[in-house]
Amino acid sequence: MSTGIRMVTRSRSRALRIPAEGVGEELTPREAAAEGRKNHPPLKRPRKTQKVHVAYEVSNGEKGEDAEPLKVPTWEPQNWQQQLANIRIMRSKKDAPVDQLGAEHCYDASAPPKVQRYQVLLSLMLSSQTKDQVTAGAMQRLRARGLTVESILQTDDDMLGKLIYPVGFWRNKVKFIKQTTTILQQRYEGDIPASVAELIALPGVGPKMAHLAMAVAWGTISGIAVDTHVHRITNRLRWTKKVTKTPEETRTALEEWLPRGLWNEINGLLVGFGQQICLPVHPQCQACLNKGLCPAAQDL
Repeated sequence: MSTGIRMVTRSRSRALRIPAEGVGEELTPREAAAEGRKNHPPLKRPRKTQKVHVAYEVSNGEKGEDAEPLKVPTWEPQNWQQQLANIRIMRSKKDAPVDQLGAEHCYDASAPPKVQRYQVLLSLMLSSQTKDQVTAGAMQRLRARGLTVESILQTDDDMLGKLIYPVGFWRNKVKFIKQTTTILQQRYEGDIPASVAELIALPGVGPKMAHLAMAVAWGTISGIAVDTHVHRITNRLRWTKKVTKTPEETRTALEEWLPRGLWNEINGLLVGFGQQICLPVHPQCQACLNKGLCPAAQDL
């Protein structure tokens, strides 16, 4: 026979006893509660679900309704957009040496594509620690003799040295050019590699050359090409979160925040700016539109 349960009011002075169902003995409220937990485990309160928002990149050619660009909060330098706009104004005439004598101007546009790419790579190898005017002169002398993989391999080291002199470290470059050209003939059928990793594995080819080669020779933007000009100027503008000591450190720091759409432009833009205004020694800060925005100008 079931026992009816009546509502009671607790009292501090009396310990009430509640008869348990099917049990003759009365239990105190605490005992009854313990008995109830044994027979009827407490219901778990449903957790409040949280909507997780996931952003992800979509591979080339893939589309999805929920797809969106990957957005990661990141640091960016103060006033960089205005500084960039001012540099574009100062570089609007495109009359710096790099604008006429850079790697994209040193190859024979009438040559087969494979030869063009080889000439682009050689011009970049020659350009290290060398002014654009000197690199362009060396390329003219090489092209006059027919600049191909075969012609370089048939040229002895002494003659090659005479043709590229006075580029910086010309003796080392003779050795690197010969070694790299041999590899290209043996492994790439006379063409140049189409990846940064393979390019920097070639003797005498560094990261800056590799990224420029990818852009000029293959039309692929693989990263920011950072030379001494870009390294110097971006540190002066405080475009890196902390001071960087090498061009490769600068490249990594810039790629963390600079929009990818600007990666191709930034090298030529800043190289020319460094050749004309933001000089290594005695920069022309008074003629610079960024003199009020540049931290380095405030220190001079």
